[in-house]
Amino acid sequence: MNSAMIFTSLAAGAAVLSLPGTLELAHLTLGSLLPARRREGKEDSPVRLAVVIPAHNEQEVIGNCLDSVISANPEQCPFDIFVVADNCTDATAEAARAKGVSVIERKDTTRRGKGYALDFAFNYLRRGYDAFVILDADSVVSPGFLGHFRSAFSRGAQALQCIYCVANPDASSATRLMDLSQRAFNQVRTRGRHGWGQSVGLLGNGFALSRQTLEKVPYLATSVVEDLEYHLALLRAGIRVELLRESVVAGLMPTGGKASSTQRARWEGGRFRMIREVAPGLMARVLSGRFDCLEPLAELLLLPLAFHTLLIGFAAGAGSGWPRILGLAGLAVLFLHLCAAIGMGNSLKRDLRAIATVPFYLLWKLTRLPMIVAASLRGAAWVRTSRSPQGVV
Repeated sequence: MNSAMIFTSLAAGAAVLSLPGTLELAHLTLGSLLPARRREGKEDSPVRLAVVIPAHNEQEVIGNCLDSVISANPEQCPFDIFVVADNCTDATAEAARAKGVSVIERKDTTRRGKGYALDFAFNYLRRGYDAFVILDADSVVSPGFLGHFRSAFSRGAQALQCIYCVANPDASSATRLMDLSQRAFNQVRTRGRHGWGQSVGLLGNGFALSRQTLEKVPYLATSVVEDLEYHLALLRAGIRVELLRESVVAGLMPTGGKASSTQRARWEGGRFRMIREVAPGLMARVLSGRFDCLEPLAELLLLPLAFHTLLIGFAAGAGSGWPRILGLAGLAVLFLHLCAAIGMGNSLKRDLRAIATVPFYLLWKLTRLPMIVAASLRGAAWVRTSRSPQGVV
């Protein structure tokens, strides 16, 4: 087989592998343009609300987070805040208590990670509250943040996800690109599912669960992508996550270097693990008539955007005939997807600067493959992402 035939075969393979992702991106991009759905019904009962903030060595940022939550919500919307100081070796617990909130200290060096911390907190608090809002320790929230959650739960919501964006987009070239990619992942895709009336998914920050949901589906997700793992468990139980567009949470992102590599490897490696372990089961459910599992399956088969871009670019550039057509179609859909993400931002100049770095980012991403593969293995260790409180805008 000569080199031309090899490239043709590889291009055909890339086109086939990228096709589910292209269809999913087209589906979600179109859905994001549909009118927002409104929840029907009246508020019929008071809701006791708890804010749960898992924190591991977050003394530098926890105070800012607590100030944001407390100041954003008026006294007529009562709530309690619980910081889960999980295996902390710094002054996180003391910093939280200084703000007048409750602290749950957890010590377990064998079961480490956010999923374990959340399960511990839910078991500790479940009987005292009707719903729980989960925030990362580096977050800031929009005015009236919790009031919108309270109203949605009072009208019967079971699980909610608010808008999640980047708090420090101008801190570095890495955060500029992260801001754009997170807007595509966290806003275009969630609004797309919301537009089609599908479960919007969980993003790990700014989501909320009712007590009844936790009783039906305990929070036993402990992988490095516990939010994705738990959302799939909710789907299996027939519980839909709704989008709460009125509330916004912004989280700090690493500005580059080792911290950025660690975070991206954890996210993407965990996603590849979910593809390997969960996709066959979702496929079986779809074939058995559970068509509500079709979109989550397509979302899993959509590779992280950098790898999807490499596949469709290779199919378009190295292929001929139908592989090239599929590759070009994929590039067109990706372009529209990015346009939708840009339209949800507030700085075209910043987004264009981010796009200019994409070729270098794709090359860098290829060098991260060993880290991603390691993170995809069962039992891969959870590693805290280093962050700086500087640069929040």
